[in-house]
Amino acid sequence: MKNYEPGKIEPKWQKYWEEHDTFHTDVWDFSKPKYYVLDMFPYPSGVGLHAGHPEGYTATDIMARMKRMQGYNVLHPMGYDSFGLPAEQYAVTTGHHPNGFTQENIKTFGKQLKELGFDYDWSKMVATSDPKYYKWTQWIFKQLYLAGYAKYIDMPVNWCEELGTVLSNDEVIDGKSERGGFPVVRKNMKQWVIDQPAFAEQLLEGLETLDWPESTKLMQQNWIGKSTGVEVKFDIVGGGDFSIFTTCIETIYGITFMVLAPDGDIVKTLLDRVQNREEVEAYIAETLKKNDMDRTELNKTKSGCELKGVTCINPVNGREVRMFIGDFVLASYGTGAVMAVPSHDQRDFEYAIAHNIDMLQVIDGDEKLGHVDVSGHAFEKGDYLGKGYRLINSQEFTGLTVEEAKEAITAKLEKMGVGKRTVNYHFREWIFARQRYWGEPVPVVHTEDGKIHVLDDDELPLVLPELDDYKGKNGQAPLENATEWKQYDHNGVKGKRETSTMPGSAGSSWYFLRYIDPDNDKQLADPELLKHWMPVDLYIGGPEHAVGHLMYSRIWNRFLYDKGIAPTKEPFKKLVHQGMILGANGIKMGKRYPEYVVNPSDIVRDYGADTLRLYLMFMGPLEVSKPWSNSGVEGARKFLNRVWTFVTNPDNLVDEEIPSLERVYHQTVKKVTSDFEKLAFNTAISQMMIFVNACYKEGRCTKSYAEGLVKMLSCICPHIGEELWSELGHEGTIAYEPWPSFDEDKTKEDTIEIAVQVNGKVRGKVNVTMEDDEDSVLAKVMESDAAKFLAGTIVKKIYVKGKIFTIVVKP
Repeated sequence: MKNYEPGKIEPKWQKYWEEHDTFHTDVWDFSKPKYYVLDMFPYPSGVGLHAGHPEGYTATDIMARMKRMQGYNVLHPMGYDSFGLPAEQYAVTTGHHPNGFTQENIKTFGKQLKELGFDYDWSKMVATSDPKYYKWTQWIFKQLYLAGYAKYIDMPVNWCEELGTVLSNDEVIDGKSERGGFPVVRKNMKQWVIDQPAFAEQLLEGLETLDWPESTKLMQQNWIGKSTGVEVKFDIVGGGDFSIFTTCIETIYGITFMVLAPDGDIVKTLLDRVQNREEVEAYIAETLKKNDMDRTELNKTKSGCELKGVTCINPVNGREVRMFIGDFVLASYGTGAVMAVPSHDQRDFEYAIAHNIDMLQVIDGDEKLGHVDVSGHAFEKGDYLGKGYRLINSQEFTGLTVEEAKEAITAKLEKMGVGKRTVNYHFREWIFARQRYWGEPVPVVHTEDGKIHVLDDDELPLVLPELDDYKGKNGQAPLENATEWKQYDHNGVKGKRETSTMPGSAGSSWYFLRYIDPDNDKQLADPELLKHWMPVDLYIGGPEHAVGHLMYSRIWNRFLYDKGIAPTKEPFKKLVHQGMILGANGIKMGKRYPEYVVNPSDIVRDYGADTLRLYLMFMGPLEVSKPWSNSGVEGARKFLNRVWTFVTNPDNLVDEEIPSLERVYHQTVKKVTSDFEKLAFNTAISQMMIFVNACYKEGRCTKSYAEGLVKMLSCICPHIGEELWSELGHEGTIAYEPWPSFDEDKTKEDTIEIAVQVNGKVRGKVNVTMEDDEDSVLAKVMESDAAKFLAGTIVKKIYVKGKIFTIVVKP
C-alpha cells in the first residue's frame, strides 16, 4: 500500500489537467444546461495570494466540479483586475513601465492559483490592463457618453497632491489617502463623471429580484437613498434665491435658520454682502480640507458660521430667517442648502443650542396624546408620523394631523409657484477620472473650438504611450508628459487628448461579460453566447464591495441591457460573501501582526493543497469570519490520510452490498449533495467523516460506495480524488464522472428512538418504525420501562409521529 504523498500527487494532476486541457469550456455547447460560477477577480499584487483568497475560490471550485459531474456545461474563468496604484507607484519610483511589474505579479498569482488545484478555464483569462480588453472598456465609455450618462463637468473632488490624483470618497480616510496616508483636500476641477442617479430607480427595482444577502441589498438601498419630498424656493433679502429639499414639509413653519454648503455657489454670490467675510472665508477654507465622509457621516461637531447681515424669507409666513454655513451640508448633494427646524430635528436642535438660535415647536399632541416637551430634545418624525399628532403655530394648518398637513402645505406651495414635489437620491455622480498613468485612456479629444470629440471605433483601443517620467507635475496627469501622443490631428479634427485615465473600477464593471467570449475583436461578446450564459449563476466575493464594484457592475450591465447588448437586467443571480480568515489571534491578518499572517504556499508545501482546501471549508460556515488554527490544519491532513489508507487497501473493498453501510452511504450522498447546493461545506465534510468512520468500524466497504465517496471528496480535494480514482482502477480524470445518486427510501432509518411522556414527565424511550401507528407504539410502550407509570386509566394519548408519545393517566 502506497503512502499518501501530496507533494508528488498534486503536481502530477496539475500537469495532467494542463496537458489535457481538462477544464476547457466549449461555450458553444448548448446541449447541456449551463452553470456560470465566478469569483470576484483579484488585483495581482506583488505579495501574491493571502489566506483569504483561497477560501472563496475553493467554494466556487467545489460548485463548479459538482455541477460538471451533474451534467452541466460549466464556465469557471479567472482573470485579473490589473490596473492599480501599486504598479503606478512602481513606475514612478523606477521609471520602468508598470506593465512589466504587473505581468510578473500575474505570473505569481497564476502559479499560486494552479498549485491550489482550481479548475479554471485559463483560455478565458482576461486582464483589465490588456489593450485587447480595455478596447471594449473604452467602447462602453463611448456609448455612455453618447447616451448622455458620461459627462464632463466642474465639481468638487478629493485631491491628493502627493499622489497627484483625484480620489473617490471610499479612498479617503480621516482626511488622508487610504494608500499612503497623504493629505487630501477638496478642490473644484473639471471631471468626467457617470450619472449614477439616472439609474437609481432601475437599481432599486432590480434588488427585489436578486438572491443576495439582505444586508448587502439594504446597503445598496441606503446608498441610493431614495426620498420623496418637496423642493421649496426661498428668496434672499436684498436679491437672489435658493432652494431646499425636505421630506418634512409639515415642519416648514418651524424654520428658525437655514444652513448652506460652505463650498457652494450660493455662498460665493453672498460674500460681498456678509458683515463677517473674513470669518466666513476662514471657515470655507477649513471645510475644503475635509472629505464628504468627514463632513457628514463622521461629523460629530456642530461647527458653523453665520452669514451676518444676510437673511431669507420663509414663503409660507413671510418670516425673516437667519442664514448660516455648516460643513455637514454638501454642495454636491441635493440643493446645497437645508432648512433647519430645531424643535423637530435633533441635529438642528444641537446646532441651535451651540449657536444660540431660537426654536419654534410646530407639532404637538392633542388632549388624548398629551403635550410634548421639546425643551431638552427634538420631537422628530420617527416619533410623530402616523400617530395622530397635530400642527400648532402653523397659521391655517394649525389643528391638522401631520399627514393632512403634508398634503395641504404642499398644495399651497405649488399654488404659490415656489414648491414642487420631488424625488431625491443620496446617490451621487461616480467620479470617473484619475490623474494617473496606469488606467484606461479616456477615448475623447478636447478640440480647438472647445468641443468634445469621441474617437471612432476603428481608433480603439487608444493605447497608453510609454513615458520617460510617470509622475504628474503641478497637479496635472502623467499623460501630460506625452507631448506627441496628446496632440490629435485626424480627419480634420484637431485638439488635445484627454490626459486623465479611468478609475480602477471601470474594467471590473463588465468583465463577467467578456469571459464568455474573450477573444472576440469584432464586438464586446457574441450576442448568442451572452444570451445563453448570462446571468452569472453564483458570484462569490467580499462584502467590502457592496456599494462599490457591485453597484458599478449593476449600472454598466443595466446600461448595456437597455442598449440591447446584455441579455439580462442583472448580472449576478446569486451572491455570497465569504467570511474573513482571521489570524490565530482572532484579528484580521495584516502588517500589524505579521507573525499571524498565513501564506497559502507555506501550507501547500508542508501539508498539500488538498489539506488547505479541506481545512478552509471545514473551519465553519462559509459566510462567517473564522480564526486560523494550525491544529485544524493537522486534523484535515489526518482525515485525508484516513481516507487514503482505507481506499488504497484492496482488502477493504468488496463488490457485494454491505447492509450495515447502505443507509449511511445513501444518507451521505443526500446530505453532501444538499449541503453543497447550500454552500454548507463544513457540514458536508462532517457527513463524509461519519461515513468514513462507519467504513472503518465495518472493516470493509462496497467498492461502489467508496467510488461515490471519492467523487464527492474530489470536489473539495481534487488531487487526492483523482489519484484515488486511478487507484480504484479507472483511467483518465474523475472530473466528468457522473455525480453519485441516492435512493430516498434507503436514507430512512429502520427504527428511531422516541420519548414517552406520562403526565407531563418523560418516563422512558422506545424504538419505533415510521410505519408504526398509535396503537402499535402504545403496545411497545406497555412493554417498556415506562409501563410502570401507567397504573390507572389512560384518558388521553397523543402520538407525534417519529417524535414523542404523550399519555395522560388518571388513578
